[in-house]
Formats: sequence, structure tokens, C-alpha cells
Amino acid sequence: MSPPDLPPLPKADYTPDVPGPLSGLKVVDLSRLVAGNLLTQHLVDFGADVIKVEPREGDTLRHWRVKGVETTWKIHSRGKRSLCMEFRHEGAVDLIRRLIPGAAMFVESFRTGTLESMGLGPEELLKIEPRLVIVRISGWGQDGPYRRRPGFGTLVEGFAGFASMNGFADREPVLPPMYLADSIAGLTGAFAAMAALREVEINGGKGQVIDLPLLDPLYNSLGPQAANYRLTNVVKPRTGSRSTGSAPRNVYRTKDDHWVALSASTQPMAMRVLRSIGRGELCDDPRFKTNEQRVAHGIELDEIIGAFVAERTQAENVAFFEKEEVTIGPVYDITGFMADPHVHARALVADYPDEDMGEFPMHAVPVRLSGTPGAIRTPAPRLGQHTRDILAEAGFSEVEIEANLANGLARSE
Repeated sequence: MSPPDLPPLPKADYTPDVPGPLSGLKVVDLSRLVAGNLLTQHLVDFGADVIKVEPREGDTLRHWRVKGVETTWKIHSRGKRSLCMEFRHEGAVDLIRRLIPGAAMFVESFRTGTLESMGLGPEELLKIEPRLVIVRISGWGQDGPYRRRPGFGTLVEGFAGFASMNGFADREPVLPPMYLADSIAGLTGAFAAMAALREVEINGGKGQVIDLPLLDPLYNSLGPQAANYRLTNVVKPRTGSRSTGSAPRNVYRTKDDHWVALSASTQPMAMRVLRSIGRGELCDDPRFKTNEQRVAHGIELDEIIGAFVAERTQAENVAFFEKEEVTIGPVYDITGFMADPHVHARALVADYPDEDMGEFPMHAVPVRLSGTPGAIRTPAPRLGQHTRDILAEAGFSEVEIEANLANGLARSE
């Protein structure tokens, strides 16, 4: 239930029978942690049949619990089906091979070389299904001197340069407070998988391997850091919420001890900010006349804007600057976000039925297609919930299924 001081979230229910543009697309997902689960979440939201192949202890995300509830798993594995098996069993490779015929995609995140050591390298998988798109998730890529290093996102977030530029100059580098590298890789991987699928389906191409490190997509998102360094011979400093590329841009404390975020990255917007706070004369001040000058005098500019913001509450600031058509918005924590009318109007978070919590606040499908929208069809599966069905679809007889359950190769709930 929502806390009493928050308005109730919109109500929603699962829609198992809604077709999607990816209906009929079979995806075999052997990945762990966030990148692979987020990649296949994007696919399943649009109708793909994602078979989540889990070890006997379950996917790692199942163990990220809050008060005993698998909250992360419920978000990123909604709509999927769970097949639970013992990867160390002598029959494991044969079982996985029998899942491949008819599959469009195969997703894995083992340490580089593990798939080959199992006898399931890409060349073997493509013999079984020549049109298969194979997504290989790792920290550092399938080649290079670091290919065997552990691939946790935290290491990549430090290595790529994100942490070194995040935070304040007089403090330590700051890692992101969420799985940033994994999230960007998951989204990038979903795009890459669909590009490879188009090559197969539209251009008549063959299946192929997608080398998806966590490192490369994250570094790509950081912009022209190498070019900027070559031009200036200066390493990008940590500037808190201030930008080194445009000004004003920062967060400002309000009268009621909340915060607002303001960004005026274009020349007309920066001038509008100064005029709106009654300081139009500063538009011709040499310190603030151009973007380059404003960046150089960012502390002074923030003090001027901050003094104006500090005289008003968060709501008053947002109302004032929106009326002046200045790009400003509230800095929310989760309580502010869940109470905002825009979030409610678009059902960005809605309460779905849940066996653990009664109602589970679920993210909406993050992009909205007008003709073939995504949908949340079923809740995240229980461990081994679909083992019997998936084995039957893979051609195992009822006798074989019972034998595999009895000998420990497979597990059903």
C-alpha cells in the first residue's frame, strides 16, 4: 500500500493476450544480472517469448531483495518464462542445444570463453540455427587484454571515466548510485539485436554474433572526452551539478529546503533567465554575455540565481519560471515523483497485482508506439515456473521430462 501522504497510484493489470510486434520471436536468455535482463525486458515488453534459463539457485537478481521481496527481479523479468536447470549436470549442454532450434536470439553473459568450453560456442549454435542472433555480454569485450577480467559495471564506471568526472572537485570520485553501465549496455544491446534481426529477416542475411561489452556503450555516452582533451590538454574536472559546456546549469536550494534543477544551455534561454529574475542588465555584462564567459564565471552566476531561488518554495519557483518559459523543474526523491500529476496522468508507475505485496508499483513500458504499443503481459516468473512447458516445447517427452526432474538436471516449482 502507498504511504498515507501519497495519492494512490493508477491501477493496472497484466494483459497476457495482447499481441506485440515481436510476437513469435523466441529468445533464449542465459544471462545474469542487469544488462542481459534489461535487454530482454525491452524485447518481452513488445511481445517476444523470452525463456529465462536459470541455475538452481536462480538468477542473481532474485537475491537483490528488499524486506524479502525480489523487487529488482519483478521489474526486469516481467513477462518472461523461467526454466530452471543444473548447469554442471552432464545433460546440461544437450538440454540447452535442444532449446536453440527456432530461436531468433540467444543471450549470454558468461566470462569470455566459457561458452566455448561448454561446447556451445557461436559456431556450434549457428550450426543448429543458422539465423540465430547471439548476444555476448561481458565487461570488456570478447577480445583484448582485459577480456577475462570480471565484468561488473562498477569497474567499468571507474575505468570509462564516468566516476572521475562525477562529483565535486574537493571530494572523491563518485560512482553512480544505480547500475548505469549495465542499463546503457542493455538498451544498446536491444537496439543491436534488432538491427541484427533485421539483417536476417529483411535482407536475407545469416545469424551473427554481437559483442556487447559494458565498457563501450558507457564510454560512448560520455561524449567527446578524448577530442576535448586533445584540444585543451585539460582533463575534465569534477564540477558537481555545474556543466563545463554551458551555463547556467545547476541545482538550487529553495525556501522550503527542497531543490530545483535549471538548465539554460542556449543563448536565448540564458538571457531569458537573467531577465526573468529582474537582472536584465547582466545580459550585457562581460562576465555573462556569452556562454563561454558564463561558464568561466559560473560560481558568480549561480550565486545570483541561487539568491533568487532561495526566496521561494520549490512549487513557487517551478510556477514562476514555467510562466517565464524558463527550463526548470523540481528535484524529486521517489515520494515527489510518485505524487506528481504528470506521473499519474501517463501512468509512468502503476500498481499491478502481486502475490508478495498485494500491489506492486511497476514501471511502464518506457517507449510508446502508437500502432503496436508494448504491454506488461505477465508478472516475473517464479523459479522454474515454466520448466515443464519449455521442455515439452523443445521436444522432450513426458517420460524424459520426469527423468530430468528426477535426476537433478531440471527443476520445476
